[in-house]
Amino acid sequence: MRNEGRPQSASQNPEKRYHSVTMERKPLKDRHSPNAIRLADAGDVDAMLAIYAPVVENTAISFELVPPSADEFGARLAGALARYPWLVCEIGGEVAGYAYAGEFKTRAAYQWSVETTVYVRAAHRRRGVGRAVYASLFACLRIQGFRAAYAGIALPNAASVALHKSMGFERVGVYPKVGYKLGAWRDVGWWRLALADAPDDPPPAPPIPLPDLADGARLAQALRAGLGELR
Repeated sequence: MRNEGRPQSASQNPEKRYHSVTMERKPLKDRHSPNAIRLADAGDVDAMLAIYAPVVENTAISFELVPPSADEFGARLAGALARYPWLVCEIGGEVAGYAYAGEFKTRAAYQWSVETTVYVRAAHRRRGVGRAVYASLFACLRIQGFRAAYAGIALPNAASVALHKSMGFERVGVYPKVGYKLGAWRDVGWWRLALADAPDDPPPAPPIPLPDLADGARLAQALRAGLGELR
């Protein structure tokens, strides 16, 4: 959902401030291709933090007030991958952006819905990275059996709104003045993307946890789904 600015100094650069964490690597990826969309792993934590930390520190795009540590960020990643995809887009061996899905609400009836987010490194904007990694993310979510994706966007954010509309999201409402950051109350708009039909009958099967797909050809195909968006 949100885009970032590249750190410009050592004081801002999270790669100089954070330490890596240890986490089991996921086997399905191609680190030999100059351009790739793959599952994120522990080796990506510093690169993702280098994208995310300036968003927290310098904008109202994220409602976090302090960037997470590498340990905390790595724990988020490890916990999420037990069920939901986190993907990175590499261009020329550099993480150009990442996107992920997470729990929409904890109660059981919400289990077929997810909340999604995307961040793109400033140097790689306008190269289709956001569309590419989102397309692969949604392909993964569809084969898992999720029915809808929701994105919350702190307003105003014309670039993020345009991206989500281009991916098929429809605006469903606004939470006015729901958060306070950088000296002002902030509205959050909500957008919805239908991932699959959602008939009332028969009852839907529970979504498939990500690890159950991790060695499957369908997941490999889903990860490649967005590569054609890169330019």
